[in-house]
Amino acid sequence: MSDNRYIPPSRQLITYAPPTEIVESRMVPALDERSPNPEGGTPLAAYWYVLLKRRWTILAAAALLTTIASVISFRTTPIYEATARVEIDDETPQLQSSSEAYQKADVDDVFLQTQIQVLRSESLAWQTIEQLKLAPHFDGLPVDKVAIQESDKHEGSDRRKVQLIGAFRSRLKVDQIPKTRMLTVSFQDPDPQVAAQVATNLVNVYLEYNFRQKDEAIRRSGWMEQQMEALKANVEKSQQAVVSYEQQNQIVFAGDKQNVLEQMLADQSRDVTSAKSERIQKESLYRQVVANRAHLAFLVHDELLGRLEEKSADLKQQYTATVAQYGPNFPNAKRLQLQINTNQSQIEGEQDRIINRMSSDYKAASDRERLAEAGVAQQKEDVGRLNQLLVQDNMLRHEFSTNQQLYESLLQRLKDATVSAALRSTNIHLVDSALPPIVPVRPKKLLNIVAALWVGLILGVIGAFAQEALDSSIKTAEEVEALMLTPALGVIPFERGSWLRGRTLAKDAGTNQLALNLTKHPNSPLSEAFRALGTAVSLPSRPVRTLLITSTQNGEGKTTTALNLAQALAQRKVRVLIIDCDLRKGEVAKAIGLANPKGLTEVLSGELDVPDVLQALEPNLWAVPAGAILPNPVALLASQEMVILLERVAARFEFVIIDSPPVLAVTDAAILSGLVDGVLLVAASGTTPRGGLMRTRRILEASGARILGIAVNKLDTRRPGYGYTYSQYA
Repeated sequence: MSDNRYIPPSRQLITYAPPTEIVESRMVPALDERSPNPEGGTPLAAYWYVLLKRRWTILAAAALLTTIASVISFRTTPIYEATARVEIDDETPQLQSSSEAYQKADVDDVFLQTQIQVLRSESLAWQTIEQLKLAPHFDGLPVDKVAIQESDKHEGSDRRKVQLIGAFRSRLKVDQIPKTRMLTVSFQDPDPQVAAQVATNLVNVYLEYNFRQKDEAIRRSGWMEQQMEALKANVEKSQQAVVSYEQQNQIVFAGDKQNVLEQMLADQSRDVTSAKSERIQKESLYRQVVANRAHLAFLVHDELLGRLEEKSADLKQQYTATVAQYGPNFPNAKRLQLQINTNQSQIEGEQDRIINRMSSDYKAASDRERLAEAGVAQQKEDVGRLNQLLVQDNMLRHEFSTNQQLYESLLQRLKDATVSAALRSTNIHLVDSALPPIVPVRPKKLLNIVAALWVGLILGVIGAFAQEALDSSIKTAEEVEALMLTPALGVIPFERGSWLRGRTLAKDAGTNQLALNLTKHPNSPLSEAFRALGTAVSLPSRPVRTLLITSTQNGEGKTTTALNLAQALAQRKVRVLIIDCDLRKGEVAKAIGLANPKGLTEVLSGELDVPDVLQALEPNLWAVPAGAILPNPVALLASQEMVILLERVAARFEFVIIDSPPVLAVTDAAILSGLVDGVLLVAASGTTPRGGLMRTRRILEASGARILGIAVNKLDTRRPGYGYTYSQYA
């Protein structure tokens, strides 16, 4: 019975077709890793692998957007919304039949919409702002653009008033509750108390407006209004008599018993006292200035004069020092003398200007004093004349007061009757006053954070697939075979958690444990992969004795692959030698922990022989380190000594593994490829670019190399089609 179990790619490749068969299929297109996986994987599995591989991109995008949304949500000022409810009934007191309800349905809807617009009107908004004194509260708050445009159109209007009304209306919301005659009046504000006060007060203002509307209708008819008109005429007549008499005799009252003339007399008396005090002050200052010209700057506190005097003192000091040292005829002394003279002229000019100003102020104060005294004398005469006219004026005022009291009494009775009628016929009722809200309407922190998290995940997924689409590196062994038309002799897995244990092929530096992985961890999947690679390179169909191991670029694990392949071959009881031909870095010695050993450089230069530099690593395995590091080892590697060395070691050892620098970095690998039986190219999954791999193949073929195959390193076993591992078998 045949075994239908899935066999790992590394084991399938042991029976790979010879190169002659591959050449016949050169026209086979390269596999696209984003197409359904040929190993049995599904598109869903491929998508899941991309998400798993790029999980940090997805998590980073989600974390970033969630953090931004959280910061904005918690830093945004919370806005609270308070709501009051109003019931609006039909204006008709009772319906006589059901048909009238259908006839008035359209009118009723229009009426409700009209009341909504009344609640949103500017007049009610401004009354609310004034009653609650909201103008300081709206300072610094955003104003809607419509209000600003309206204020720009009305240049003569109060711009601030228009802006305040716009800010108020932008926070106001009036809606009808569906299938009811109720309206909700909502107001939004950072302060919940203010929001509740504004909503309730606006409804009260609206109720007052409705009462006024009904009151005006009532006051247009009735006997009381007729009486009001007669009384109003009497009040106006008596008031006109008072006004005419006072205008004829020029009587103007400023208070209860004190008229304007008496106020003017008191004000002018105070002005005389003030003018006299000012004149005395100006006179004293002027006399001091004239008598003490030298101390003028101190007396009047003039900054310019003070600076000029300070400059004069400084110039005189410099002039004295210069004359004492060089004499008065020294050019600098003459220049200083000229500056002193100029400065002195400026000081005198400034002093004259100040004295003239003091004189003008003194004369002006004296004139004001004389004018004030003359005004007081004239005002006293006017007050005496006015007192004689007040007797008749008081009689006219008493008559006006009596008529006004009668008018106001009847007016109050009319208001009471109007309010009573309005209360009986009103169709608008306050159902619920607005209460201070506890929870803000925005920002909705949890909703924002959850939405940002989902948006971040979506953007992260898009970014992950974009990264995968832009990644030009090789991914699978099948892709390498289709691209290079060369068999993949082995697949080296990338083990999870290796970055913690040092068990990874990410870099050659610091890979002491990985270099001897086959010996230290013989049962690991990594060791099994290297044994499979050793089997592939030692098949009788491709006999090799000297094998060059190289890669496209640095960091693809060629040195570790060479060491573990040598161990795998040595475990077959054959003599194996690994030679470090990377004379620029000497990675083999670093990997196995040798400090500054003698090696290939000394052998090729003739200083030592091969037995002198051999390092025994384990049974059947020896190593020749690179030796002294050279900046340009091409001459040694291309020398006849290198050819002779390879012939000697090939005769002594069954397998000679040669570790060389990357092909694209230097020409060392191209030189060595023509001296060996075969070349094994190491390519790292997710690292080696397709273009670089093709370029490496062309360079090696141009050098006459025999490329046995490719070892695909660091392959992620989570990729669809590679889920089977040695550990599962064991």
